[in-house]
Amino acid sequence: MKSTAAKKGIGILFILGAALMFALMNLFVNLAGDLPLMQKVFFRNGLTVVVVFVVLLVQKKGFGIRSAQCLKWHFLRSGLGLLGVVLNFYAIDHIGSISDASILNKLSPFFAILFSVLLLKEKPAIPELIFILLAFAGAMCVVNPRFDAETLPAFAGFASGACAGFAYTCVRILGTKGERGIITVFFFAAFSTVISLPLMIAFWQPMSAMQLVWLLLAGAAATGGQFFITAAYRRAPAKEIAVFDYMQVFFAAILGFLFLRQIPEVLSFIGYAVIIGAAVGQWAYHFVKARREHAGQRREGTTADIPPSDAVPPQGEAPPSAKQNE
Repeated sequence: MKSTAAKKGIGILFILGAALMFALMNLFVNLAGDLPLMQKVFFRNGLTVVVVFVVLLVQKKGFGIRSAQCLKWHFLRSGLGLLGVVLNFYAIDHIGSISDASILNKLSPFFAILFSVLLLKEKPAIPELIFILLAFAGAMCVVNPRFDAETLPAFAGFASGACAGFAYTCVRILGTKGERGIITVFFFAAFSTVISLPLMIAFWQPMSAMQLVWLLLAGAAATGGQFFITAAYRRAPAKEIAVFDYMQVFFAAILGFLFLRQIPEVLSFIGYAVIIGAAVGQWAYHFVKARREHAGQRREGTTADIPPSDAVPPQGEAPPSAKQNE
């Protein structure tokens, strides 16, 4: 029990580290200034490709994909994941608050539940549906729809969460097929780099030395976030620690105020509270459910461990094999 508790504590520290890294990524993308989106996307993924490529070189299993059946899901995950990153970066640049962009992207686990109904034929429980509706109500507070051009970046952030939710569902399917998490990460990063390269060249805009530094820092933060979140979900199930990933919104709000002088509107803070409250409620629901199932097994004399949760962690890329995120 002590060993399990220690692993959970380390997992929480890792996921908090990932939340900070992704908040820093959003900050650096914003600080890079007015550059073409694909230029930012290329630098965000290029460093990840290099780092993961080196890691795979030293692993015995190398670059092999589990099976031909996985290819379709790799391409679906990568295509929707790339679209989610583009929409998220657009929101970061135009929404006026990196914390607003972060919370809208964090709708991904709620969308993942909806897409699991379509792709995995899973039936969500009534409490899960209630939490989804609450999360979307909170999102509308952040978006504050006025049906004019100023609302477009907020809707882009909302759509980025939907794309990420679809991508996470594809990652779950890849996990059920036995695909390694690091291969999913590498495929996504390589796909994004290859697609964004010609578009970056076509719309290339000269950068100052400082802009280059910001983009390299964004890539480093994104890569660090992926390794942190991979380590987190190898030590504890998503149902127990995923809620701590919402600290990214807190980190983004602090960084946005300190470096960009951004102060979210009151309605945004209400939306934050509703969405995070829905996430905490969903976490508590699964936690209590797991405890009851475990107690039932003990009463029946069953010693088998409860299998890990299938819930997919929330952040904008590709979760690891055991629990694969970004």
